[in-house]
Amino acid sequence: MENNRVLMQQAVVEFIGPFALVFLGAGSIMMTGGENLVAIGLAHGLAIGVMIAAAGHISGGSYNPAVTIGLLISGKLTPQQAVTYIIAELAGGVAAALALLAIFPEAMRNAVGFGVPQVGGAFEPSAALFAEVILTFFLMFVIFGAAVDQRSDKSIAALAIGLTISIDIFAMGAVTGAAMNPARHFGPALTHNLWTDAWVWYVGPIAGAVLAALLYNVVLLDPEVPGADPGDKEGAQLPDQEQPEPRRRRRRR
Repeated sequence: MENNRVLMQQAVVEFIGPFALVFLGAGSIMMTGGENLVAIGLAHGLAIGVMIAAAGHISGGSYNPAVTIGLLISGKLTPQQAVTYIIAELAGGVAAALALLAIFPEAMRNAVGFGVPQVGGAFEPSAALFAEVILTFFLMFVIFGAAVDQRSDKSIAALAIGLTISIDIFAMGAVTGAAMNPARHFGPALTHNLWTDAWVWYVGPIAGAVLAALLYNVVLLDPEVPGADPGDKEGAQLPDQEQPEPRRRRRRR
């Protein structure tokens, strides 16, 4: 029963995170007419950053099916967690898109394609795919370095991950929308029924996340650090557990 309760809490958090990303990210695109890349990049990055700070300690703050798959293959999530997370993340994206549909008038929605990530007019889908792979690789690499690796300073994880999303959008938003997240595409695309080159925002992020997860997990994680071994499910929880007090040495008189 306790495990089911914890999984339910994690699912709720993994629903809220993508909801915030889509609602604030796509909302910023509609509010600016898609013309202010800085505002759009900050809206996406800050949305995820603050959600990680608020509830990352409950679920890990994946908020992204591609990231969830990367954590699964590296042994940081169980299959049950991964399936639950992905369903919750996609549902969060859809719910946010429906909320935007109720708020914004049709003219504002249609002017920017409802904020659905799209391939830039000067670029080929293959270029957008390559960009999504690289951008999501950066994102997953930072997630592992700032949040998963027990040697890092966890106090900056939310900021580091949020800023990575922002700078990725600054650099490549005009090429591919820089979604890095299938839930970011799925919610608005389903609601607006816009699926042009949709495979780019599923294949690219998943490939980039898997590559970064494997690289960091196999090559860079220190197996001597608790939680670093992908097979050490108990060790991964050590930071949250009560640690035994160190023995005090007797002073010699």
